Amino acid sequence: MTGQGTIVHVGGYTEHSGGRATGIVAARRDPDSGELTPLGTVAVTPSPSFLARHPALPVLYAVNELSTGEVSAWRVAPDGGLTPLGVQLSGGVEPCHLAVAPDGRHLFVANYGDGSVAVLPLDPQGVPGERTDLVQHEGHGADPRRQDRAHAHMVSPDPGRGPLLAVDLGTDSVYRYDLDVATGRLVPRAPRVRTRAGTGPRHLARHPDGGRCYLAGELDASVTAYELTADGTLHQRGRVEASERTGHVQPSEIAVGPDGRFLYVANRGVGTVSVFALAGQLPELVAEVDTGGEWPRHFALIGAHLYVADERADMVRVFRVDPATGVPAPVGEPVPLPSPTCVLP
Repeated sequence: MTGQGTIVHVGGYTEHSGGRATGIVAARRDPDSGELTPLGTVAVTPSPSFLARHPALPVLYAVNELSTGEVSAWRVAPDGGLTPLGVQLSGGVEPCHLAVAPDGRHLFVANYGDGSVAVLPLDPQGVPGERTDLVQHEGHGADPRRQDRAHAHMVSPDPGRGPLLAVDLGTDSVYRYDLDVATGRLVPRAPRVRTRAGTGPRHLARHPDGGRCYLAGELDASVTAYELTADGTLHQRGRVEASERTGHVQPSEIAVGPDGRFLYVANRGVGTVSVFALAGQLPELVAEVDTGGEWPRHFALIGAHLYVADERADMVRVFRVDPATGVPAPVGEPVPLPSPTCVLP
């Protein structure tokens, strides 16, 4: 869409979740310098903690991370303004992640609070309809405080024809589902992929070659590498530490750079982004960069820059990524934004 290359939207926690944001903020990005200029709140909506765009239409989606979970949709103007298109129930508690199917016909939602995955149909204009499926995960993990029950944390559609991957922190599992496009229902592929006990998998990152993925363990501060086959089977290659720092380490976002050479992991508690080279069998740490805050919840790689949202420091920090080494270096001053939890290019 016109202007999409220079407009970034930022989601955050509002007072409904103990945060200070008021909704979704639009910001203008300078592609050369990386500078981010906030344009103000463009949608007042409760706790839009994660955002996603339609692959073909100027439509933005957000989870509303509430006890009665919701999903909201807006039409995006060239200047970043948002016009409401509709709100639907997510069918679960505290939805924390969502993603659009590659063909743009369905929206997948991870409900963290009760460990369920929802499917909502999208009409030709990208407007979400009533839920067509809700799959409930069952079980628990080794950590009695954080893994007392299932906690779905991410939904990752395959960009090709493979299954949807649903990451569940509470059951130490990655579930695989095929979508029946005609009915909008999920068909489980057995067996689910189990991580090491107590991993607490949060997010996964797919490699652009389609044959690898990397899983961030929120509870054991790990990165697990997998081979990903065409039918969606995950074969574990091994595991590395997400950070070399001492103290509490709680990984959040994980992503592979667009050229596939480097992996990036944000570490809450120690306030760093770890950079791993991906030339070998396992990720190899090449740098660990301070973000200027202690709670980097999310980041986005956009062009030559890395944008890190620090939820507790009320800021987005801009970094320039060295194309040769993959290592980010801060540029300019932090951008003050209240309780940011997601940066969406």
